[in-house]
Amino acid sequence: MSLVQAESLEKTYFSGEIPVNAIRGVDFTIQPSSFVSFVGPSGSGKSTLLNMIGCLDPPTHGNLKVAGQDVNALNRKESARFRGKHIGFIFQDFNLIPVLTVFENIEYPLQMVQNWPVDKRRQQVDKMLVAVGMAEQTHKYPHQLSGGQKQRVAVARALVTQAELVLADEPTANLDRETAMMIISLMKQMRDDFGTTFIFSTHDPKIVANAETIFTLEDGKLLDGNKLEGRHA
Repeated sequence: MSLVQAESLEKTYFSGEIPVNAIRGVDFTIQPSSFVSFVGPSGSGKSTLLNMIGCLDPPTHGNLKVAGQDVNALNRKESARFRGKHIGFIFQDFNLIPVLTVFENIEYPLQMVQNWPVDKRRQQVDKMLVAVGMAEQTHKYPHQLSGGQKQRVAVARALVTQAELVLADEPTANLDRETAMMIISLMKQMRDDFGTTFIFSTHDPKIVANAETIFTLEDGKLLDGNKLEGRHA
């Protein structure tokens, strides 16, 4: 079964009384354990599409299913509960909580969203710290970390809930080339180890070169013949 399925998907915003068609009649499917990139110029609809897949912004028209759930049928509270169970997020500016340690940042979704018991939380966080190579930095705060280390923590936080799907919006934009390549390799390793699907919104050719499926957006539409599947870098 497809992890994400979109049919005739549309998103319209209003600027005053003027409609803005951010996504226009988009159809696509994404399989489990995929490494997928949505690419296109600024304003093409990449981030809007990620927000809809992430249940942050409902579609205006069309059908969207994520992990078997009809997204259109969810209200705001149900969307939040669904995100907490199925979806992780990685951002270009890391979005770590500055007053929390590395351990506490990774633990946060388990405590505040899923309410795991203390012992189970500690075990899961320790597992993720080892997986992303941050076990020696557990007591540090975000301001004591490099950009690459912050993004490793963000990857661990996105995966700690055992999410089936991770959405990454320009995750390498604030990293130098060498660090970006390390983070891309880490995310591919996480995909291989945990079966997680990664979906990127990106301009970064390094991510695109490592994607196995590529969707190109322009003016809110998917370009014909843009999908390349089964490509392994």
